Amino acid sequence: MSLFITIEGGDGCGKTTQADILYKKLIASNFSAIRIAEPGGTPLGDELRNLLKRKWNGNIAAESELLLFNASRKQLVAEVILPALKKDITVVCDRFSDSTVAYQGYGRGLDLSTTETINRFATGGIKPDLTILLDMPVSEALGRKQGKEDDRFDSDDIAFHDRIRQGFLALARKEAKRWVVINATQSVEQISTCIWEEVSRRLKR
Repeated sequence: MSLFITIEGGDGCGKTTQADILYKKLIASNFSAIRIAEPGGTPLGDELRNLLKRKWNGNIAAESELLLFNASRKQLVAEVILPALKKDITVVCDRFSDSTVAYQGYGRGLDLSTTETINRFATGGIKPDLTILLDMPVSEALGRKQGKEDDRFDSDDIAFHDRIRQGFLALARKEAKRWVVINATQSVEQISTCIWEEVSRRLKR
C-alpha cells in the first residue's frame, strides 16, 4: 500500500527536517518511498523555484505567484507523483496545493475559490491521503530563521505570516479527516514520533 503524504506549515516550522525523517523511517521499515518538495522536483519546477524564491528587484504579482507555483505543481504531478503512486510508492511531499491556498489565498488575499479552482486544474483533482500541519506561533517560527539564508517570502511582515498560519488552521478544520495538526514547538524527536504513529496507523489500514 502507498500513501500520498504532505507536510505543511509556515516558514521556520521544521517541515524539511520532518519530511527527511519520515522518508528515512519509511525506507528503514521496508516501504517504497520518495521524498519531494514544492516548488521543484522536476527540471522545470527547479527553475521556477529559483525564480519564486530568490530576492530580486521588482515585485511578482500575487496572481503570477499563483500561476507559477501551479505550473511547477502540474509538472511535478505528471512527472513524479502520479507515476510513483501508480507503482505503489509512498510519496512524502514538503508542501503541496494547500500551501498555495494559505500563502496566495489567505496570505496575499486572492479569491479562495479561484485559487482552489486553479489548484484543482494543476493537480488533476489529486489530494493527499494525509496532511501533517506543523503549527507554532509565527514569532517563534520566524525567530528560528534568524541568521539563516532567507528568501523572498521572509521579507514579508509578520501579519502576512500570521494570515498564513490562520489559513492553514482553517483548512485543517475544513477537512479534519485528512489533516493532523501537530504542535511544532515540541522537540524534533517528539514531532517525528507523532508523525510516524499517524503514518503507521494509516499504512496498516
